[in-house]
Amino acid sequence: MNDQQEIEQNSGARDQEIRAALDQHWAASDANDFETEHLIYREDAVLEYPQSAELTRGRRNIQGQRESQPNKKRFTIRRIIGSGDLWVTEFILTYDNKPSYTVSIMEFSGVKVARETQYFADPFPAPAFRAQWVERMDT
Repeated sequence: MNDQQEIEQNSGARDQEIRAALDQHWAASDANDFETEHLIYREDAVLEYPQSAELTRGRRNIQGQRESQPNKKRFTIRRIIGSGDLWVTEFILTYDNKPSYTVSIMEFSGVKVARETQYFADPFPAPAFRAQWVERMDT
């Protein structure tokens, strides 16, 4: 095996490991298993919520703020894409039966998240002027 093939094989194995960690993370998030949910983060990870201008430093603080969330929440994963150090998850985060369309951008260092940025968007009614060009999606 040449050097390039070895790099590609190692990269593919790392991507599989990260994908498995993401699957575990989101399943634990949905189950309110806070210990398992936060295994994916480095101790010095940073979590950003740009829309509320909040930055949380450290895995313990990230876990603490999530554990303190008083609302009942559910996660429905739409898709996960990525490779190497950058992974994106699109999901519907439902708090007390109110959906928020969410994007999580995770930057990895090794196989742990060093930085995550989450964006949230509320649903809105489709404008009538587009009706002839679009079809309705199942949500």
